[in-house]
Amino acid sequence: MDRRALRATLRAAGVADGYYRIEGVHEPAPTPPDFLFLRAAPDGTWETGAYERGAYEVVARHPDEAAACAHLLSLLTGPGGR
Repeated sequence: MDRRALRATLRAAGVADGYYRIEGVHEPAPTPPDFLFLRAAPDGTWETGAYERGAYEVVARHPDEAAACAHLLSLLTGPGGR
């Protein structure tokens, strides 16, 4: 799964737009006060994490986009997801 497919999957699942940010695909404006994110890291890996109180906290690093997408999807739709 790539970022565009993830966005479509989250929309189909009814996940609110303000709960997440996907770099280059879904960047809600105005910026919500807190959300989960997926972004490319400077070293070529991918990061998922949480933005809270004006700070990004990376919770996991992934070797590729597909793994990062799967992780964000599980965070948002799995047990305990938003």
